[in-house]
Amino acid sequence: MALERPLANGNGSVVRPSKADKDEAENIFLFIPNLIGYSRVVLAVASLYYMPLHPRTCSLLYSVSCLLDALDGLAARKFEQSTKFGAVLDMVTDRCTTSCLLVFLASAFPRWSLIFQGLISLDLASHYMHMYATLSMGEVGQSHKNVDESRSWVLKQYYSNNKVLFTFCALNELFFIALYLLSFSSPYLSPTLLKDPQSPSTLSPGTPAAPKPSLLFTSPWSAGAMELARANKMDSRVPWILAIVSFPIMAGKQYINVVQLVKASKWLAEGDREERRKKGLPRKKNKKKAH
Repeated sequence: MALERPLANGNGSVVRPSKADKDEAENIFLFIPNLIGYSRVVLAVASLYYMPLHPRTCSLLYSVSCLLDALDGLAARKFEQSTKFGAVLDMVTDRCTTSCLLVFLASAFPRWSLIFQGLISLDLASHYMHMYATLSMGEVGQSHKNVDESRSWVLKQYYSNNKVLFTFCALNELFFIALYLLSFSSPYLSPTLLKDPQSPSTLSPGTPAAPKPSLLFTSPWSAGAMELARANKMDSRVPWILAIVSFPIMAGKQYINVVQLVKASKWLAEGDREERRKKGLPRKKNKKKAH
């Protein structure tokens, strides 16, 4: 095996290649878009910490985390640092933060918890199925945002225009943030478990006196104690306006999730049929007729 020898200059002196001449591996994890992605995760975790009892702080941190979703894409294009790791980090962060918020809404509005659980499942299933179909059925290196119009006109319009994509994602999150704020402010959606102690008692004669909240909710982190602590912490006017304005876009986003799930499922089924055809499946067995 030949050994690599150092080069010599005209005077016979040995010239060793400098470190600058060697190709240095890029640290993908320290790309600017990915650093923005990490900050999104930190802000999201901080918002979850404040979520149970501090609606304004939580909403601010959560909103900034969502808005940075657009900034990392701009940075990736500006600095030519678009990476597969960054794309997956972005999608995973989106799915996790939205799921965490919906989990809180399911506990804040137990009457509609099944709806929130369904939205979590639809969001995760739709994006996972779409990503898997793109990786297994699409061309090598194809992004999940590159959708053929012949496969789905709706998804093509959704993913091809960054402004449309940002608007749908932002207003979808805004609707859930508005619901979150309403859990602190609207007696129509989140009635308090106990009435104001100063109000006249509605107990009928002969019944025991109403127990104190501390006797009903011995743990400050129980569901009842948390609802009591959330009650009437802020005015509900602005959250109601935000919820009404953003509701149509949120509904449209859920429709897109359904379309994405269905189209990805059909795309995978096409691949399965083609693979089975190449393998000669199902095998035809010649049945001998009984004489």
